[in-house]
Parts: sequence; structure tokens; C-alpha cells
Amino acid sequence: MTEARLETTHRMIALYNAQDAEGYVAHMTDGACEATYRGAVVREGREGVRSGLKAMFAQYPENRAEIRQSFVLGETVVLHEDVSRAPGGETFEVMSIYSFVGDKVDRVEFIR
Repeated sequence: MTEARLETTHRMIALYNAQDAEGYVAHMTDGACEATYRGAVVREGREGVRSGLKAMFAQYPENRAEIRQSFVLGETVVLHEDVSRAPGGETFEVMSIYSFVGDKVDRVEFIR
């Protein structure tokens, strides 16, 4: 199961890079959310994640994330990513913590 979870998160990043919000949220539970690390929920439910991603993709049409490292422990996958908003534009590092329920992502927390 750990390999499958890792594959799911890598697939989600590929869908994120393709700006495919529908494909991305297909790997999430209905009640999934995205949040700051140990903090506020910024996108709630699959619809909240979908609409939030679509808005971000419209604002940053060349946004991309590159996975630097991946870690798996039990129900959790952690990705260390480099994110760029546009070639030659703003870049930053992110640690993304994916918590699973079964084979679906239930919560993603971001450390930036």
C-alpha cells in the first residue's frame, strides 16, 4: 500500500502540473481539504480544492511543482517540492504532507 500511496501523490503532482484540477481531486476523498501545516484549512472538500486550483491556475498559467524528495510512513506521504509560478519568476520550496484514508488523500498540509 505504501508504494501505491507514493504513486498517487506523484500522479497528483503530474496532474497539478498539467493544470488538471478534475484529475487532481479525483484522488481525494469527498471531505478532503488542503491546509497550512497544523493550521487553517484553505480549501475545503473536493469542490473547494477544485475551485481553488482552477483559480490559481488562471492566475499562474505556467505554475509547476518539481518533486525533490519523497517520504512514506504509514498513512502519510511527504513531498519536498520546488514550485515556480513562471519561468524566471517567483520560486519557493514546499513540504506537502498527504494524509490518506484508504487509497484516497483526505488532507494535504503545506509547509512553506
